[in-house]
Amino acid sequence: MQIVFMNRLVKDAGSEGEKLAQVWIGEEEGTWHLGWRDLEMTGEAMDTAWYEGGSWNEMLYIYRHGLAVKLGEGFRPLIDGTFHEEEELKGRSHAVQKLYCYSELHNNEELYAELTAWRRRKAASERKAPYFIASNRVLRLISAFVPHTIEELLQLPGVGESKASEYGADLIEIAGTVQRSHDFPLDWVNDALDDQSYLSWTYKQKEHKYKQDLDKYRTRRTMLKGIYEGMNLQQLEQECGLPRRDLVEALEQLEKEGYDTERLIESELKEMAQEEQERVWAAL
Repeated sequence: MQIVFMNRLVKDAGSEGEKLAQVWIGEEEGTWHLGWRDLEMTGEAMDTAWYEGGSWNEMLYIYRHGLAVKLGEGFRPLIDGTFHEEEELKGRSHAVQKLYCYSELHNNEELYAELTAWRRRKAASERKAPYFIASNRVLRLISAFVPHTIEELLQLPGVGESKASEYGADLIEIAGTVQRSHDFPLDWVNDALDDQSYLSWTYKQKEHKYKQDLDKYRTRRTMLKGIYEGMNLQQLEQECGLPRRDLVEALEQLEKEGYDTERLIESELKEMAQEEQERVWAAL
């Protein structure tokens, strides 16, 4: 097997010293191999296979997700550029990410529970989905930084003039009863977060993102395979594990990208009268 990529990683294990590992990609007769190797100080190695198959794209999704998991556990690469496709956040974006990180590590759970209960009531009364009222991330920010005025509320990312005008009074009323040990503006957050905690948090965000990317890739592949094999919508639902609405949206996306879904349409229409089928095809 030919090794085409390898990187060594190290983890500070405290009293146990350092743990060493390698992540590697190899190719042999058209088959890609991806693995993780734990290196013992004695020189012994323990390999874990992450992937073996013919798809470079699937292997890359698995590599990114698996590596993000390991980095979130505290391993650090000896060679930078681990993910190859992203630039580091700078300026305001970097500062915003630190606010998100701090809010998830230091939020007030009791206040967060009260805010989510308020959101449920508001969503029910206005007949809206809860995330239209406020996202979980915004409520985490409020529960961590506890704004007592509209001006302070507006300093939180994700809260604009419109949101503050519509729901600010309610949010301040809830948060205003809670004491806090810090103040606004929030420029102190940068010094309050240690580098390793922030770095581990960013890798956890990557882990979540890459897991979603991998799931989408596999669902897409399963859908295309099912369409090719002549499955109907019900069979695709079972094969992909998606509710009908999500499946139809995914199929619409495939159609927009130029994939041929006519075989699936034919399968769905075959029980329909010929005249109705002709009207459907004419509409399409």
